[in-house]
Amino acid sequence: MGITIYLLTFLLLLVAVYGIVAKKNIVKIIVSLAILDYALNLLLVLVGYRTGGKAPILSPGQSTEQFVSSAVDPLPQAMVLTSIVIGLSIMALMVAMALRLHEKYGTFDMEHIRRLKG
Repeated sequence: MGITIYLLTFLLLLVAVYGIVAKKNIVKIIVSLAILDYALNLLLVLVGYRTGGKAPILSPGQSTEQFVSSAVDPLPQAMVLTSIVIGLSIMALMVAMALRLHEKYGTFDMEHIRRLKG
């Protein structure tokens, strides 16, 4: 697999951070946060990956040493599943807040919202 996939994941992280920091539109910031969430999930999966690894299921008659030497680490997989659920709920909350801001101020531009009083 090599280091290339890690570099591409890091590039995806950088694109997301750039979108969060540099963009002024709330919708673009929310999309950047979604990209950041997906990039972090991908990084967690890559950390737990093992070349030639098998599913983390103990077969009957298989010794613990054989299982540990051949199985993929299940902890990052469980963390990613939890992260997906939490990320989805946070995304729904951000979209709802963005819609309320748009109802109140009539724009998604953060610069315009910051200048308004009230």
